[in-house]
Amino acid sequence: MPAYGTHFWKKAPFLKLLLPMMAGILIQWQFQMAIRTWWIIFLVCFITLIHFFFIPLFNRYRLSFLSGIVVGLLFISVGALLIWYKDGRHDRNWFGNFYKEKEGLVATLDEPPVEKTNSVKAEASVNLVVQGDKSIPVKGKIILYFKKDTSAQPLSYGSRILFQKPLQRIKNAGNPGGFDYERYCLFKGITYQVYLKSGEFEVWKEKRENWFDHFLFSTREKILTILRNNINDNKERGLAEALLIGYKDDLDKELEQSYANTGVVHIIVIAGLHLGIVYWVLVLFIKPLKKRKKIKWLAPVITISGLWLFALLAGAHAPVVRAAVMLTCVVLAENLGRKTSIYNTLAVSAFILLCYNPFWLWDAGFQLSFAAVASIVTFMRPIYNWVYFKNKALDFIWKINAVSMAAQLFTFPFVIYHFHQFANLFLLTNMMAVPIAILILLGEIFLCFISFIIPMAVMIGSVLSLLIRFMNLYIQRIESLPFSRWAGMQITVLQVLLLIMMVSGFSYWLLEKHKNGTWAGIISLLVFMGLRSLFFYQSNQQKKIIVYNVPKKKAIDLINGRNYFFIGDSGVQFNDFAQTSFLKSSRTLYRVKASGRTNDLFSDENYISFYYTHILLLDKPVSFVHSIDRPRVDLLVISKNPTIYFSKLSLSLDIKEVVFDGSVPAWKTRHWKRDCDSLQIPWYDVNEKGAFVMNIQ
Repeated sequence: MPAYGTHFWKKAPFLKLLLPMMAGILIQWQFQMAIRTWWIIFLVCFITLIHFFFIPLFNRYRLSFLSGIVVGLLFISVGALLIWYKDGRHDRNWFGNFYKEKEGLVATLDEPPVEKTNSVKAEASVNLVVQGDKSIPVKGKIILYFKKDTSAQPLSYGSRILFQKPLQRIKNAGNPGGFDYERYCLFKGITYQVYLKSGEFEVWKEKRENWFDHFLFSTREKILTILRNNINDNKERGLAEALLIGYKDDLDKELEQSYANTGVVHIIVIAGLHLGIVYWVLVLFIKPLKKRKKIKWLAPVITISGLWLFALLAGAHAPVVRAAVMLTCVVLAENLGRKTSIYNTLAVSAFILLCYNPFWLWDAGFQLSFAAVASIVTFMRPIYNWVYFKNKALDFIWKINAVSMAAQLFTFPFVIYHFHQFANLFLLTNMMAVPIAILILLGEIFLCFISFIIPMAVMIGSVLSLLIRFMNLYIQRIESLPFSRWAGMQITVLQVLLLIMMVSGFSYWLLEKHKNGTWAGIISLLVFMGLRSLFFYQSNQQKKIIVYNVPKKKAIDLINGRNYFFIGDSGVQFNDFAQTSFLKSSRTLYRVKASGRTNDLFSDENYISFYYTHILLLDKPVSFVHSIDRPRVDLLVISKNPTIYFSKLSLSLDIKEVVFDGSVPAWKTRHWKRDCDSLQIPWYDVNEKGAFVMNIQ
């Protein structure tokens, strides 16, 4: 297997630059070192490296190890510098350095507004901070939410608005294991958001548009219009839009989850599969050009332009940009008559993408995209060679299965880490879904070209609807099968690395018959299982009280070992969306499942005793008798808007700590906080700090 052979570093020399740059990105993000430090390291290493070229060749060879260290440090500093400068908060013109709460802002919409359930949403760039009669040019991005009414209708890409409403900092709900939405937005350069009603903003007549962005948005809209005119059913149309250009605003969320649960979500994530089909179509289209010497040079220009146009139309997310960079390298290599190593091309692609946006290193799509390609290139051919079919149809089916199996070997650790599940029946779904998806994608491309021929467009739209409906039903039927997925899995970054080392080691042994691979695989597996056993032991011993941050709702988990008992509103307990959004990640993190009451849990109306911890839940007015021997309340959880006075409560109860949950109005919380401070009672507000987690000894 070439990937693990002794010549691997010669076949992928760019890895020697990529890996230290990735290390620099991670180090700077984790430790936030001063930019001056990195510039000093960069300049010292750069000057030292130049001096190496002026020493005799023999001495240079003797010092090759030292030069390797210098190169490594140089690219570590490059990675650190890249992420520091990519962080918009470090720009001296960032609007956060000038903006104050009562000042006006002028912002330009960077995209067409998208209609959501309760609002209209758009990302925007801040252009000016208005301070009285003075306007300060600034940079930065925000998210705008508009109330659904006629005032939001004239807004479009490039619209400029003036408003004076205070911005809200984007922050996480703070529930354990939850999605880090604050970091996700920060990586996109967005730190604030605002909700605007009619009369709270003014739309300027002047627009600020980039002609190329305008072309992309208008082209996307034309494609969407073609699909909407010819595919009638909402579910089929939503999937067709996602499959062709990655537009997911109309995609049914339950259907999207079904594709994720069955291991074929890559079909609706624009990446290598889609760009590979576009590349194939372009190659067929330009084939006549290659036969004419005078215009032969147009072939690579048209191919590369077509690939990047599609990538930009699809949103230019990390997976599709990776595929575009790789295919660009392939096209250039073919036309220059040079052979390239796919591993080196992968490394070059990753290097270029991280130079453009170092934050993509944390992107799940970026990680899965590169892992899938590396896995397919490494394992597809050996797996395919296991079985030989003379029949071309059977051979094609086996090839699809070989690709699917190969892709899983390096991607499954990332899938488990990010999505906490694994599709056990991925072979069944991919075997049917991938060929159908290819047919649908080709049909959609053809539909866009002949859409002006109405009868033919309607016919093709009907055929596409049938294909999509069949694929959806097939996916949902597979999902309904017992043991279709292994859910609720939780692993750490270290365990991801151990799984990759295990796969690499055993593969090296199987393909190269080298016993070192066996030892590497066995040791990695043993360490992985040891860590997993340790985490399960810790889970069995845990006892926790969690008060979740769920907007306008009460939600509490009492955790004993690997079981939890829920106390809260039925609107949370029986609502799948609320469970998934606010509670599921925590229960996955702590490896717990639902259970009934235990002997160590006693409850009586609003009073709970859990392992000698006394909890009082108040969501309505309650009167207590004043007493010298005040009962101890370890945790007072306040929900909703009860009429209570802490000055009176403190005379009846010995309150150790107060928690205000997500259902308490903000104005009431501020009032109660002042009372607690005057009485020296510790308090915790989940709306500000995220979920409250108490470990019981």
